[in-house]
Amino acid sequence: MLGDKRGKKRNQYTADYVVFDLETTGTSAVNDAVIEISAILVQNGRTADEFSTLVNPERPIPYHASKVNHIYDDMVAQAPLFEKALADFDAFIGDRILVGHNIHTFDMRFLWRDAEKYWGKTLANDYIDTLPLARQCLPQLSNYKLTDLASYYHISTDGAHRALADCSMNQKIFEKLGQELSSPKAAQNLKTCPRCGQLLKKRSGKFGDFWGCSGYPDCRYTENI
Repeated sequence: MLGDKRGKKRNQYTADYVVFDLETTGTSAVNDAVIEISAILVQNGRTADEFSTLVNPERPIPYHASKVNHIYDDMVAQAPLFEKALADFDAFIGDRILVGHNIHTFDMRFLWRDAEKYWGKTLANDYIDTLPLARQCLPQLSNYKLTDLASYYHISTDGAHRALADCSMNQKIFEKLGQELSSPKAAQNLKTCPRCGQLLKKRSGKFGDFWGCSGYPDCRYTENI
């Protein structure tokens, strides 16, 4: 939903959400453009609806991007512009919590940027990033790419790097992470900031170890270990 303030980053499981993914012309949220946006509506942990569309970026898609996502210029030539696609996406998600992988530093920045560009508003939905959540829940892993997490949980990676397939993959991963979060071990090792709701991290300081909010510097909450 559109609003005047960006939504907050959350770090807990919820059974009702919209998992989404973008494919883009590159990795810069300043200079690159969206070429595909997909989403899956999840209610009570189960898929309820889907949204997906290619997007005409009004520029050639670089070879290195097409090599990853297999989206080419001829495929997007008749696709809607992102202003239309983003409006449809906004109608699909309503005020629901968004879930995605690495969205805090990537996907959300595209959505915030273009909502402000088109309508002078921002996306106000709260969101959950499964990348830091996976790092906290599964510290034994060495890699946290979406496909790495899918392989760990024995989830199919067919169609990886297309937006809807990645949404489906991440929806299953998020449900698994929800189970991790509900375990007694997680309750001992995962702490949530009472001020902003983000995860606390163990840090070392001048006077020893302490819990510090992962939302630093926006949130500077700390507590003793």
